Amino acid sequence: MQHSIVVMGVAGCGKSSVAAALAQAEGLPLVEGDNFHSAESRDKMSRGIALTDADRQGWLATLGTQLQQPGGPIVLTCSALKRSYRDQLRAAAPGLRFAFLDIGRDDSLRRVAQRAASHFFSASLVDSQFATLESPVGEPGVLRLDALLPIPQLVQQLSAWLHATEPTA
Repeated sequence: MQHSIVVMGVAGCGKSSVAAALAQAEGLPLVEGDNFHSAESRDKMSRGIALTDADRQGWLATLGTQLQQPGGPIVLTCSALKRSYRDQLRAAAPGLRFAFLDIGRDDSLRRVAQRAASHFFSASLVDSQFATLESPVGEPGVLRLDALLPIPQLVQQLSAWLHATEPTA
């Protein structure tokens, strides 16, 4: 693989799980985007306060820097809910791919509620995630995946797509 990939979608879609499995399958470094949120942003989300574009600006810039690190492609998790956020990441890493884990509101809410004890994200924010989401379907370099499929199946589909869309040397 020559290009990095962002595993994206709303809270509870499985970004971290799918990205970790993909990184392992492809032998690539995994960068967990949530680890780069500021303490203030983590606090806001844990209290059920949705982040603003201003809150996300520095976070997205930091993720863009992660994409530019030497050493080759990475697998990055990032909600990337708006086209402007994805475009900011694309500007940092031309050729960037996105795997959109598409999930319905009820399934997302159930998953977020199930992990409440171990994750800072409040289930009360699920609706704001769906309100913010600008579907990436139809944008170049995006693969839509059904987030409810088993992880091994998602990784197989994603790996096949990534290798099929890479330019030949």
